[in-house]
Amino acid sequence: MKEYLELIWTFIRIGAVTFGGGYAIVPVLEKELIHGKCWITMDEVMDYYTIAQITPGLIAINISTFIGYKRKGLPGGIAATIGFIIPGVTLMTIISVFIGRFAEFETVQHAFAGIRVAVGALILNTILRLIKGFFNDSKSIAIFIIAFALSAILGQSPVFIILGAGFLGWLLYMPKKQKEQDNGNT
Repeated sequence: MKEYLELIWTFIRIGAVTFGGGYAIVPVLEKELIHGKCWITMDEVMDYYTIAQITPGLIAINISTFIGYKRKGLPGGIAATIGFIIPGVTLMTIISVFIGRFAEFETVQHAFAGIRVAVGALILNTILRLIKGFFNDSKSIAIFIIAFALSAILGQSPVFIILGAGFLGWLLYMPKKQKEQDNGNT
């Protein structure tokens, strides 16, 4: 029971300071779970992040669920998810009660402007960390360039880009022995 309470409390703390969605969670996870508790590695975060992007739901919640599941199975996944959403649900409930009264105040608008800038900085930091972690060889750089060009220049659907990158990764990174077996079977 103690481990589940620790999971809940840890993810309450993470959820309380993670503003800006899935990208903003990575630096917090690194500080809390990689360096602080040694529960996961950066490679695992990258894997969870990749899976969380292609599964339904919010990235940050999916990552929390995956980490909780890794720690303590299904009950751990549920505990981490509940812990992560408690601060957001609580904050949104409080804000929804008072937003009509305070949204028009100039001070509140300035505070939100500052928060948006800070979230942008966290997202940029995360992007830079992700890029460092993904570029291990020329194959990954090629996949990145192709995906970026298809997205930013040609405006292609992210669904097709992700599926295509997955297929390319499968082809390019398949072990040589597996390729030989596949070629021998055809």
